[in-house]
Amino acid sequence: MDYQNKLILAPMVRVGTLPFRLLAADYGADITYGEEIIDHKFVKCVRRINESLGSIDFVDKGTENVVFRTCQEERDRVVFQIGTSDAVRALTAAQKVCNDVAAIDINMGCPKAFSISGGMGAALLSKPELIHDILTTLKRNLNTPVTCKIRLLKSPHDTVELARRIEKTGVSALAVHGRKVEDRPRDPARWNEITDVVAALSIPVIVNGDVFEYEDFQRIKEATGASSVMVARGALWNASIFSPEGKLPWEEVKREYVRKSFIWDNCIKSTKHTLREMISHYSSLELPEGKAVIKSDTLADLAEYYGVR
Repeated sequence: MDYQNKLILAPMVRVGTLPFRLLAADYGADITYGEEIIDHKFVKCVRRINESLGSIDFVDKGTENVVFRTCQEERDRVVFQIGTSDAVRALTAAQKVCNDVAAIDINMGCPKAFSISGGMGAALLSKPELIHDILTTLKRNLNTPVTCKIRLLKSPHDTVELARRIEKTGVSALAVHGRKVEDRPRDPARWNEITDVVAALSIPVIVNGDVFEYEDFQRIKEATGASSVMVARGALWNASIFSPEGKLPWEEVKREYVRKSFIWDNCIKSTKHTLREMISHYSSLELPEGKAVIKSDTLADLAEYYGVR
């Protein structure tokens, strides 16, 4: 994996499934992160080839639910992100999927209660020894590139020190979300603090935070010196943000997402969640479209409503 000058789709829970990753790639994303998958869940999965779809499915043995779906088309750009608090369990999960993805990433930035309560996500930021254990264990045992994604710590100095410790584990790149755990999405990203991290490291640094237009990619790179730029909300609202020709109308992007979800038999709950997020940004769920999405029970219902097949 080359992490220089890349436009990257950030990991987003319930959004970063195969259809959305392929959608982003079609519009110009160079690297696409899947949604965070918890190691406890993934170690119970079995790998299956889905002949009807042409996909590789990792299925929960107990429920038969697809936990992670990928395909050969995205093999060289998809990153599998793991939520973990244990090196051995993280390795077990990574070994299941490492031959089907381009890289393995460890989530060290999620501030949600379910992650932190399990010692995962941002909870790892205060445990540098555990971070070292997880990353070095993966690096020693995998040929696949290993990265991680963090948030800013209490002080710029603390962030830089942690980033240096992470670099020493041999990871291929480090993604930094320009907000602290207590910050909310409406708070501006602190690009100046990411600049300090970039200056301190020799590995590629991926900057994440406040990318809403294609022009922001270059603007943030120049402001921080980062190697590459990652976008979350801006891509969720309109995945064509990756296109140098400019954004397409969101109605067109939305229909293409529904089409891909139908083709790849995406989870209906995930598809509806993503559509609701798109609609809420531009419109209202109380209008006819929002109500139609909410009451849809199947992908076929959504495909019929949006007129796609």
